Amino acid sequence: MAKFKAAIIVGSLRKESYNLKLAKAIAKLGKERFDATFVQIGDLPLFSQDLEANVPAPVTRVKGEIEKADAVLLVTPEYNRGIPGVLKNAIDWMSRPYGKNSLAGKPTAICGASPGSIGSACAQHNFKSVLSYLDVLLMGQPEVYVQFKEGLIDADGNIGNEDTKKFLQKFTDKFAGWSERHIGSAIAAEAKRAAG
Repeated sequence: MAKFKAAIIVGSLRKESYNLKLAKAIAKLGKERFDATFVQIGDLPLFSQDLEANVPAPVTRVKGEIEKADAVLLVTPEYNRGIPGVLKNAIDWMSRPYGKNSLAGKPTAICGASPGSIGSACAQHNFKSVLSYLDVLLMGQPEVYVQFKEGLIDADGNIGNEDTKKFLQKFTDKFAGWSERHIGSAIAAEAKRAAG
């Protein structure tokens, strides 16, 4: 199978974000199976239904990038035991306007990093209920809650710990397989519909 397109959304805007480093590491580990595009969400306005009549250009860009992707990887920090506002705002925009949910049917996985010992577990738990409502094809296992320590992953996505590298490779391979399986099913269903 040819490489698929994966949209990666990082829920932190910080330049030295742990989650950006984690996302880069996963993109590097999966480069033989998917082409990763990092979707920028920092310029999205706060969601307001009043803006739907004339959708802002950054929203159109983000929705377009998600719609072109075959699969989605969400990489989230944890703020106050929950989903970061910037990421929830992006998800709200992607699901709107009503009937034009850009995420529906997309094979999707969540992972995250935090300096705390629970490594974004609470945020991911919250996120799962949001994503189930949005009709994504959410991968359940393995769960990835990375406790980020200095030197674990550098700014280029190089992993400094062999056990972490093996664990993240397992996650990346599972995400790739999950996505390929669902993409293949969708292609087969479309071909069947076209054949009548």
